[in-house]
Amino acid sequence: MAARIPNSDRAVIEPIKLHGYLLSTSHPVGRFKAAFFLSLGYTSDAWQRLESDLRLQHLTQETELRETTAYGQKYEIHATLMGPAGIPADVVSVWIVLKDEEVPQFITAYPGGDR
Repeated sequence: MAARIPNSDRAVIEPIKLHGYLLSTSHPVGRFKAAFFLSLGYTSDAWQRLESDLRLQHLTQETELRETTAYGQKYEIHATLMGPAGIPADVVSVWIVLKDEEVPQFITAYPGGDR
């Protein structure tokens, strides 16, 4: 049964994961994701917009419990993200609720395929 991530209203999204990874054209791994997010109109200088959109457009959607690891429970949200350029795109965001904690933390996001 699908539901929202527990305590999604208090989710933690570390700014460095956005401006220093997902929106960084120089990060060894993130630069490949950055090309996608930049095409949606997001920029590292205005990373707060991506944070806001993840909260409003993803954390409000149903999630899938992916796996329980030694670290905690991982969740994936497959939903449309409408960026500043006005282009909708399917995006997967990944979250974890660490063991013995209650608040989800953002891990990553990437282009989504079929839902």
